[in-house]
Amino acid sequence: MARRIREPGKLRGAVLLTVFSLTVPMVFTAAAAQAAPRPNAVITWNLHAQTAAFEVARQSPTATTRSFAMTQAAVYDAVNAIAGAPYEPYLVAPRSRPGDSVPAAVATAAYRTLVWLFPAQADFLRTKYEESLAAIPDGPSERGGIAVGEATSTAMINARRNDGAFSNATWPVGTAPGQWRPTPPEFLQVGAWFATLKPFVTDPRPHRTPGPPALTSAAYARDLNEVKALGSATSTTRTPEQTEAAIWWDDPRLVEWSIKRQLATTHRLGALQTARLFAMVDTATADALIACYQEKKRWSFWRPVTAVPLADTDGNPATDGDPAWTPLRTTAPSPEYPSGHACFTAATTTALRTFFGRDDLYFSAHSADSGTTRHYRSLSKAMAELKQARVWAGVHYRFASEDGHRLGAGVARDVLDHAFGPAK
Repeated sequence: MARRIREPGKLRGAVLLTVFSLTVPMVFTAAAAQAAPRPNAVITWNLHAQTAAFEVARQSPTATTRSFAMTQAAVYDAVNAIAGAPYEPYLVAPRSRPGDSVPAAVATAAYRTLVWLFPAQADFLRTKYEESLAAIPDGPSERGGIAVGEATSTAMINARRNDGAFSNATWPVGTAPGQWRPTPPEFLQVGAWFATLKPFVTDPRPHRTPGPPALTSAAYARDLNEVKALGSATSTTRTPEQTEAAIWWDDPRLVEWSIKRQLATTHRLGALQTARLFAMVDTATADALIACYQEKKRWSFWRPVTAVPLADTDGNPATDGDPAWTPLRTTAPSPEYPSGHACFTAATTTALRTFFGRDDLYFSAHSADSGTTRHYRSLSKAMAELKQARVWAGVHYRFASEDGHRLGAGVARDVLDHAFGPAK
């Protein structure tokens, strides 16, 4: 179980201070200023990407996956090219010189990609871009870095034109027991376009799940009764610790975003390795969610918020309906099976484990929703808690999280078998 620190609301600003400190070193004396390490431009622009995609555009966690993958893969190609392409490029390895400015290349690749994604934020992004360039001496090094970043962002933008994003695709809706239908409170149809999005690395179609258990099975009754008891908004069996974890993992400002940056910082990764890490994680999670959403569309299975009130209609004598039942957390507007968050976190942890070559990594993250910071000492323990937390939140059955874990990890391994390895 994770160690947690509960923090009063007024201390939540500490998160902003942490973010600020990643990009603006604090100066106490002239000597300290000279000794202070340069900020990691890859982390700086990853924060700008989060601001643009989530804080301002308010993209869903699923949609932000595409935005991060595009931005970080373009940044990776730029940094990798200047380093002499020691790793396989994602799309291109433009001509560069060893002296070309890496910060200029990172800023340009990210800026141009983000402006294409979010044209309404051009002024904000231009301000951040000019701030980045102002810290770089004018001259051939800066101009070279800019040229490299322009080349990789152009390649990315061209590769993702008409990729199927934000199409008018819808989820299949049914009325029979087991079939998905829009859920309260807003009864929306959202996110079906991700099932037909162009993959970033590998075709996810071969990756399949076994499907949810039959409604009349003992396995289904067990998992429905578990989420009914533990995931209820008024549950008396869920512990305070479980409630906190459910809220922490369900924060739409995904904790995985800050965990990725924290690991790059605590392990003192340079620009190239940070760019490679972020590109590995973000493309793996994007392709994992494409596979996951294809399976959601295929099985179109009902959510607990629908199934528990209608349990008297499912044909299973071991389940009983409760028309007044509601989940702890709001249900996402998509079919239940498999769990998208389990797919996403499994891909994230698989990519992190592949990059660092170990499972026993220490990390933590803060959630504004729960008002707490949770700490972990291994990727596997965090993943195990996420699967339980989706049940405690009342939004998924255990089988959906277990199968989502396997699907997300399998897709991530496939992605990393085909991309970001050492140059041959």
